[in-house]
Amino acid sequence: MKWLMAIACCSISLVVFGQHDSLVLKNGDVIVGEIKTLDKGVLTIETDYSKNDFTIEWSGIKEIYSKTRFLITLTDGRRINGNMRTTEGGTKVVISDADTVRTETVLADIVYLKGVKSSFWSRVSASIDIGLGLTKANNLRQYSARTNLGYLADKWQATLFYSDLRSKQDSITETKRTELGASFRYFLPHDWFLNASPDFLSNTEQALKLRFTGKLGGGKYLVHNNKTYVAAGAGLSFNNETFTNETPSRNSLEAYFGGEVNLFDVKDFSLLTNVYVYPSLTESGRWRTDFSLDTKYDLPLNFYLKLGGTLNYDNQPAVKGKETDYVLNFSVGWEL
Repeated sequence: MKWLMAIACCSISLVVFGQHDSLVLKNGDVIVGEIKTLDKGVLTIETDYSKNDFTIEWSGIKEIYSKTRFLITLTDGRRINGNMRTTEGGTKVVISDADTVRTETVLADIVYLKGVKSSFWSRVSASIDIGLGLTKANNLRQYSARTNLGYLADKWQATLFYSDLRSKQDSITETKRTELGASFRYFLPHDWFLNASPDFLSNTEQALKLRFTGKLGGGKYLVHNNKTYVAAGAGLSFNNETFTNETPSRNSLEAYFGGEVNLFDVKDFSLLTNVYVYPSLTESGRWRTDFSLDTKYDLPLNFYLKLGGTLNYDNQPAVKGKETDYVLNFSVGWEL
């Protein structure tokens, strides 16, 4: 019997040694494993005793102990590479970076974690969602698809996105709206950031053969916690347009300003919305605006349901009476 107990103790020790991250929950439970990430108020940890990773609400954790090196983001915008441990009965967290500089904070002020030694693919995010619609009247067929691909480094973030909407029905010209773009964000101290983004849009509703918009500017996270992100930004935008009708090509320099809101602590629901206004600096009296809203409900196995829409307004469009174009879409998707 004694040798069985010795084997059991050795096995437990090996597990703890191999999985050197541990969590103490507010209900007293202890979980030992490998912390993968904390994002949007949810921590993911891998353990040997479960096929699937555990996801735990960050607000339910009392203490954390780890020798793993993380990229850690705090509510005040600081980004620290280091390991961490809880002290003083769970009231404080001590973060030690590569230069042995100690930073004291509290769990509630940690809004993001990612292992610094993480592989390239563990820093990649991706999603794809598809919507289909069929109506007997006029043989209406609708198709929509959206994809996103992102990468998060220690000091910057890059995102590539594509969306396509097509609608066909008898005796009516096919409607098409295609958009391809990218964004690059470089993080500065105190939650400031620099931003650059090219965007390509083709839209039959507004007779746009191609609109290229290149933005360069900056902004700041006004709210940055485990429930909400709120950011505001401004800068300059270069706009080049070609049209499918007789309207001549146009080039303009614009200012832009706007913001985005991301809510994600509503159980399985999340909401992302942004609005930007573009007053022209070279075309007298012209201004545009872009608005988007996405609500998402998470399903098992990384699937989700999404209801969202976009609204584009131009007070000097190529086709009179087509100042506004909007899209409402319901889709099913999957994310990495």
